[in-house]
Amino acid sequence: MGFPKDFMWGAASAAYQIEGAYREDGKGPGIWDVAVGKPGLIPFGETGNVACDHYHRFREDVAMMKEMGLKYYRFSISWPRVMPNGVGEINQKGFEFYTNLIDELIAKGIEPMVTLFHWNFPYALQKKGGWFNDASPDWFAEYTKQVVDRLSDRVKYWITINEPQVFLGSGYGRGNFPPFITGSLTEQFLLVHHVLLAHAKAVQIIRNHAKVTPIIGMAPTGPCFVPEDDSEEALERARQESFDFDKDFALFSNSLYADPVFLGDYPDRAYEIFEEATNIIKPAELSLISQPLDFYGANIYYSLAKPVEAGYPANCYQGNPKTPMGWPIVPEVMYYAPKFLYERYKKPILITENGIAGFDFVHMDGKVHDPYRIDYTRRYLLQLKKAAEEGVEVAGYMHWSVMDNFEWLQGYDKRFGLAYVDYQTGRRILKDSAYWYKEVIERNGENL
Repeated sequence: MGFPKDFMWGAASAAYQIEGAYREDGKGPGIWDVAVGKPGLIPFGETGNVACDHYHRFREDVAMMKEMGLKYYRFSISWPRVMPNGVGEINQKGFEFYTNLIDELIAKGIEPMVTLFHWNFPYALQKKGGWFNDASPDWFAEYTKQVVDRLSDRVKYWITINEPQVFLGSGYGRGNFPPFITGSLTEQFLLVHHVLLAHAKAVQIIRNHAKVTPIIGMAPTGPCFVPEDDSEEALERARQESFDFDKDFALFSNSLYADPVFLGDYPDRAYEIFEEATNIIKPAELSLISQPLDFYGANIYYSLAKPVEAGYPANCYQGNPKTPMGWPIVPEVMYYAPKFLYERYKKPILITENGIAGFDFVHMDGKVHDPYRIDYTRRYLLQLKKAAEEGVEVAGYMHWSVMDNFEWLQGYDKRFGLAYVDYQTGRRILKDSAYWYKEVIERNGENL
């Protein structure tokens, strides 16, 4: 058994984290372009202004992806690069970049997978209220139409929204991400509803206007609890906890976003927590939000553990292994998360992100040795393989990330890439993990 023969092997990136060229060729500012100038926000005042300079080096990078053996490349479109004001004016030079990137990928035999929104909201629209504005779903629809009109003759795979839990939960809940707002419960629900309407309108446009029959999903991230032991009681408790939430954790949950999309309505818990705010819901909007998708994109890194009054939670025992991001290493989450998501939502699971940050460096032999990344990825893939063998419909795996990049508030210290980037010179070096992953792809995971 193992992975299906048509399993999708690839790697991922996000526009702001790798492109650079933040003011070039007519690009407008996004909220991250503006936020990185805030004193003390990011260590050493680092920004994504240059990042990996992918905007100028994309041909070299695609050749590198070919050398890695990637079959798919998931990347995002920078909304303010192609529409500087978010709506209205079109930046042809911005679209030219993505057109050339897609052509280069196809020429190298790599399937493009486009994410429409990966966090860098146009600053011009943020000044009009951003996702609070009732017009925001229509803004996103207009942007989507422009992208689809220009790129859908060569793009089959589409992801609408990446990790609403993070850009809403951190940006509008905790207020520690751009645009640094701490909203009331009523405001938080309004944001969620607008983002889901934006997703839905984008799906509608892709379905109606794509020139190649599209395959569409979204890419949430969210909590998954692994059972504390092998008992049926522990399994059921982990399943329930993975979809439940309280008012403090609502914006970071799975079911608040996924239930309306895949099951047709917000979970009961949402109606309890947000109360009067849910009065804005119209039946026609729920019908729009729940139109069919082709896959569930899941960004999976670690498992949560329920807090306890004293001592360590179940998967955070004393001295437990953690990544440099401080995330517990729990490979079993790559079995239980797809299992729970597939049971509940009945859609193929595409792992849209998974990886580990490291403090990589060039060794004296000129190579970058990262055995910990190989070990980590192997452990997680073995659990994903187990899920596939037990009947979970697993569509593919996109490693995060294709190269080291700007890790948001962490700056450049945390390196997630299969390729090392020397930020002083721009030089790329394939790490040992890239060559290992190439063999995994060639053998469809049979060598794990």
